[in-house]
Amino acid sequence: MTRWIGGLDGCRGAWAGVLLDLDDPTRYRTARFARVADLLDAPEAPLSVGIDIPIGLDSHVTGGGRAADRAARAYLGRGRASVFPVPARAAVHAQTYAEAKTLSRAHSTPPFAPSIQCWNILGYVREVDALLRARPELMMRLHEVHPEIAFHSLNSGQALTAGKKGPARQDGLAERRALLAAAGLPAGLIAARPAGIGADDHLDALAGLVVARDILAGCAIPLPDPPGRDAAGLPIVIWMPARAAGPPLAPDDFPAKAKS
Repeated sequence: MTRWIGGLDGCRGAWAGVLLDLDDPTRYRTARFARVADLLDAPEAPLSVGIDIPIGLDSHVTGGGRAADRAARAYLGRGRASVFPVPARAAVHAQTYAEAKTLSRAHSTPPFAPSIQCWNILGYVREVDALLRARPELMMRLHEVHPEIAFHSLNSGQALTAGKKGPARQDGLAERRALLAAAGLPAGLIAARPAGIGADDHLDALAGLVVARDILAGCAIPLPDPPGRDAAGLPIVIWMPARAAGPPLAPDDFPAKAKS
């Protein structure tokens, strides 16, 4: 029996996906997936998948976001605007941006409206929310991650020196590739960016895969600790890797099946 793990990151109407066989790290696959379910239901049947998308959704948001969002900002420190406050479920499922802003203000204290950047990813959030509510058994396999938190942790808890966009983009991408290699991912997998996937999206999916590995090993760190649950029973938690760097974990370090 092979044991695969996966990582997913949203990319222009689809998902950047990566898969790795823990029992044989020379076996891996990268692809552009139309839906999250396509990776989960793939022949590899990954036991643990890290996905860069909010999962648990509050019915009423207090304090500027979910507990996981607030914990993530506290971990990264001030000025880390990449952690958007996730609006309430009613706003997430709105049909228009105007409706989402109205519903978000009505279901938050203090009232806030999602930014246009947040609105642009809510389609991905709706997809995952609907999938997990229809197939709750997938909660044991699909886990929320945040790539910048993962890279921050892999960098010994220090901020990276360059971003993945902007003038220093190439330096930022190189820094992230080095951290993924130090975390034990095969060089071939890091380099195997599929057609139609941006370099930053591929690396973010790989960061999710590193976290999925540590979740399966039982040593990933939850933000917040302990994790919460929303009204639908979905977890409200962002997972980050347990170690700064190191060699690939041996097969015996992993349980035979994913933990609940």
